[in-house]
Amino acid sequence: MPFSGSIASNPLRAFAPEQLARLRIEAIAAFVALLAIKLCVGVWLAASSDFGAAFVLRALLVFGCGFGLMLRALPAHAPRMHFGDANRVTLARLMLIALLAAAFGEPVAATGIWPWIAVGVATAAALLDAVDGPLARRSGLSSDFGARFDMECDAFLVLVLSLLVLWFDKAGSWIVAAGLLRYAFVAAAWALPWLAGELPPSLRRKSICVLQITCLIVCLGPIVDVDTSRFIAAASLLALVASFAIDIAWLFRRHRSSNKETP
Repeated sequence: MPFSGSIASNPLRAFAPEQLARLRIEAIAAFVALLAIKLCVGVWLAASSDFGAAFVLRALLVFGCGFGLMLRALPAHAPRMHFGDANRVTLARLMLIALLAAAFGEPVAATGIWPWIAVGVATAAALLDAVDGPLARRSGLSSDFGARFDMECDAFLVLVLSLLVLWFDKAGSWIVAAGLLRYAFVAAAWALPWLAGELPPSLRRKSICVLQITCLIVCLGPIVDVDTSRFIAAASLLALVASFAIDIAWLFRRHRSSNKETP
């Protein structure tokens, strides 16, 4: 789920209670509008794909839980006074990802028109990722919260796509490791605090994330045979593991260096 870790807000940039209340109202208004859209789309998908009513309920539950976690982290948006269109776009991404997540476990999800719908919804969620960042910078509403919200949606999308690739029988259970790596990394940082250190910006890291999402979407395509999808999934997973290994090695070297400098 989004926001697997905490976002510490800077006390020097904290909101006054009434300011935070107004910001939360803006976020809730965006959520309610998207919830209405999601309900309509979910009902249509359930009807067109022979999904049961549980599909709609799961989609709403996942979206609601994700929004609840996001709302808890909202104070880190300080000192920005408005929720902003960029965060609305990211929230729309979360809505689309929740639709995909709800399909996992549906017996007919891998048949009929649904795989094409899944590819379309996943592609829309991925393409919107290219919108929210520039929109935030252009509107002057960039924040630690927005960056983290976007990152956690990426991680959640990878997890959901890996589960669907497994459910569609396009790769073995090992592909779920692609979705769990981010959360395992966060969990490991509880035992090894040096893993929670801030990493420098990296084009390699961003590129691997885009590659992973793209490869998983390709694997879902009905025209991609199982042998090809397994190869693509395995190659993208190896690239992701290598990227995490590089970051862990960098954090370890910095941790060891800081310990040597400490008298």
